[in-house]
Amino acid sequence: MSKPSGTKVRVIAALAMAPIAIAAILMLSTPWLAALAALVFLIGLWEWFKLAEIDDSLPRTLLLLANLLLMVLLVWASAGSPDLVPLRLVSLLGVVWWLLALLWLRYFNFASDHQTWARGFKLAAGTLAVVPAWCALCLIHASQPNGHRWLFVALAMVWAADSGAYFAGRRFGKHKLAPRISPNKTIEGLLGGLAAGLLIAAGGTFFAGAGLAELPFVLIVAVATVLGSVVGDLFESLIKRHVGAKDSGDVIPGHGGVLDRVDGVLAALPIFALGKELFGF
Repeated sequence: MSKPSGTKVRVIAALAMAPIAIAAILMLSTPWLAALAALVFLIGLWEWFKLAEIDDSLPRTLLLLANLLLMVLLVWASAGSPDLVPLRLVSLLGVVWWLLALLWLRYFNFASDHQTWARGFKLAAGTLAVVPAWCALCLIHASQPNGHRWLFVALAMVWAADSGAYFAGRRFGKHKLAPRISPNKTIEGLLGGLAAGLLIAAGGTFFAGAGLAELPFVLIVAVATVLGSVVGDLFESLIKRHVGAKDSGDVIPGHGGVLDRVDGVLAALPIFALGKELFGF
């Protein structure tokens, strides 16, 4: 009996994970979802530390606990703030970080060596990627009305864009997007992913309880969100290429590590949260 192809394994794994993720987003209360998301994001951060060449388990564990403590402190600080100001500020910091990350992508060789200072930059980048994304997830889910539905729409856009880019790139891809960073990504794949993300955003607008008046604003935010997810994906590819790694891990069949699945989400969530705040949908 022949083994299933890589594409089939990828699809089967996605179909197995999707119902669990959707049920958690739509059915759990914000505190419970925040705890579950923290677990997932911290597993991704553990893999990030490995890509930053923190090989010993003890330092990686201490760094992970420090990031967990930061999350706990943010929750504690936000408990006394009706508008969840600490979470909002850290989420905004995430948007600023991903704008700076564009410069890092431009200068491919920055922090590509194995010296301590390079590891320091990558460790800081991990915290700036993961913690603001988690804050944004909490903000979106806790927003009223229908925050749980808006979070589902935001994540579904990223998932659809990732799948759309994958299949459009395989079918039509001819022009490389960032060959030094991720040779398999193409401009055609980017456009296919953007189209898939916008399609989900259009339908998701009404699913989340908004109307035609909000649709143009949702689509504007969707474009920024999908493009942000591409930046997140490329940045993870960059740090993997620096250390010669194909995947961040191997816990998800056909997908690699947890970080390989959430890299785009890390950049997308703060952008979506900011857009949702600015346009008020």
